[in-house]
Amino acid sequence: MSKNLVRAAASKPGRSTIIHPGNSSMLHISYGRIRLDATLSAVSFANAEQETGLICLSGNCAITVDGQKFSLGANDSLYVPKGRWVVVETDTAADLVECSAPVDGDYPLQFIPYADVTANDKLHFTAGAPGAHRAIDIMFGANMQAGRLVAGITRSQPGNWTSWPPHEHAKMLEEIYVYIEMPAPAFGMQLVYTDDITPAQVEIVREGDAVLMPEGYHPNVAIPGSSLNFVWIMAAHREVADRQWGVVQVDPRFA
Repeated sequence: MSKNLVRAAASKPGRSTIIHPGNSSMLHISYGRIRLDATLSAVSFANAEQETGLICLSGNCAITVDGQKFSLGANDSLYVPKGRWVVVETDTAADLVECSAPVDGDYPLQFIPYADVTANDKLHFTAGAPGAHRAIDIMFGANMQAGRLVAGITRSQPGNWTSWPPHEHAKMLEEIYVYIEMPAPAFGMQLVYTDDITPAQVEIVREGDAVLMPEGYHPNVAIPGSSLNFVWIMAAHREVADRQWGVVQVDPRFA
């Protein structure tokens, strides 16, 4: 792993913590993956002082938190308060993004069905001008209570830009992009810059890669014929006070 780029770290079976403040530029966010199938059908863990978000990318699973059981399918999500015991199991296969951040407060256990997201036009919508069209789903936003975590999924149109016009929110939120649903040979380009754009600030990204953004503008673009899709995970620097989606500073050159 380089300072702000992780390559193809999402294929390991079981539960893996891939990025955390101890091995990265992140101050709060930890990102991991839970991949289960017939050979390894269950994992369990305690989340200690971390609030945890689980987003099911594919498959089906059951998640039990202190005796409460939830069934998740693709794009369903679960918010788990700190200090809980979590069991994830499947009869088939499941792939989940796990994100977490330390919190002082106590927030409720919350299940966010994807059907509730798609029924709310403030959580499920398209954005962007021609050449920058993308679909956005907000899983952990103003629709639920949390201390630091904000997360969702963006899916671009083929060959289009996302996170455009370029924006940043480093005073309030740090962020990780985790690239999904980009079967080979699809790839995209991710830019992260704080002033002038230079070649050193461009990364080629593929399925399973992750780019860390402690600061900087961060537009990206898909290749023609393929879309650029990613889970975005943000953590507020100030618990609750900075937990806001859409409060950004746009690069004035492109506003």
